[in-house]
Amino acid sequence: MSARLLLFTGKGGVGKTTLAAATAAALAAGGRKALVVSTDPAHSLGDAFGVPLGGAVSEVDAGLHAAQIDPRALVDDAWRELRGHLRTVLAGAGVDELDAEELTVLPGVEELLALAEVRRLAGTGPWDVVVVDCGPTAETLRLLALPEALGSYLERLFPTHRRVVRGLLAGLAGSTSVERWDATADALGRLAESLEQLRALLTSEATSVRLVLTPERVVAAETRRTVTALALQGIRVDGVVANRLVPHPGAARGAAATWMRTRRAEQDAVLASLADLGSVRCVEHRAGEPVGLPALLEIAAGLYGETDPLAGTAAEGPLVDVVRVGDEYELRLAVAVGDSDLDLVRVGDDLAVTVDGRRKLVALPSLLRRCEVVGAELDETGLAVRFRPDPDLWMR
Repeated sequence: MSARLLLFTGKGGVGKTTLAAATAAALAAGGRKALVVSTDPAHSLGDAFGVPLGGAVSEVDAGLHAAQIDPRALVDDAWRELRGHLRTVLAGAGVDELDAEELTVLPGVEELLALAEVRRLAGTGPWDVVVVDCGPTAETLRLLALPEALGSYLERLFPTHRRVVRGLLAGLAGSTSVERWDATADALGRLAESLEQLRALLTSEATSVRLVLTPERVVAAETRRTVTALALQGIRVDGVVANRLVPHPGAARGAAATWMRTRRAEQDAVLASLADLGSVRCVEHRAGEPVGLPALLEIAAGLYGETDPLAGTAAEGPLVDVVRVGDEYELRLAVAVGDSDLDLVRVGDDLAVTVDGRRKLVALPSLLRRCEVVGAELDETGLAVRFRPDPDLWMR
């Protein structure tokens, strides 16, 4: 897939669907072929455009197409075959048939299939850009973590080498029906390949996430945690959009003007607290509900002005970097931890970083595998973990 992939997410009710639709409309108006798809169960993308949308791609305007993915329909179609193969594996391992049926109803399968459908749609059209209206933040974080998590579990259960898988399955079943187990191995291999392709897509330079918030302290705190969680997954955040800013009342007087001035000052203070995340794009609150292409293009004009809607505004820098400090080494993780709960554990050749309950294994460079952890510090640039050469391993 050569198209640019831009994912919009944010706390429920902040207006991410409207801004995703407005961005896609602006891209199409600027001459790019744009596809906007929604994985949000709320099904509000069609409402934003003022047209009915379904699972099939439909044309909204010249150069602009849209679709509303229905994960439940995907489960009925795409998951049925693989569930049958998994039941075969579990039954061969001695799991009761009823239990096997329950175990194949995997949590998150709907979200995973929705993401796979985004990838399929993106690769089947002439799109320059694919804009994705994701669900609320918590659901999106689970969605984006699924390919890596399930891929890791699958690799542990069924190793990559096809002959190993085939021999394992045949041994579990005690069966001489090679064809049956061969089909199961092929199905699991296709699943593993699909998961790896999804993970590669999400962490590629062509993919980024744009976070939408309303300028409130609670929402801003969630946004900062989301930046950290995505960074730990290796997924790039290219910018933050603040929606529904109270307009400046100017020199107007009266109770309403005083309220607006006070509220806007509070909102500006919240935005200032996010300065380390880069430049925040802003959209002022409008009296009318933005429905239909003209209203969405007006939103986009206020949001992007003369700049390219695809231009990122986030602070740039490598997620992981290693520097030498005297006789020690520092592994720097550019994640905004803030007041989050942080835990570090050395697990073999990996460093397990847990922030607010979300865990990520960071593969240590070969240099640091021969070192021991001696401390960690937080500063404005992120987390720095200090390593000291282990005398027992250093000369190996």
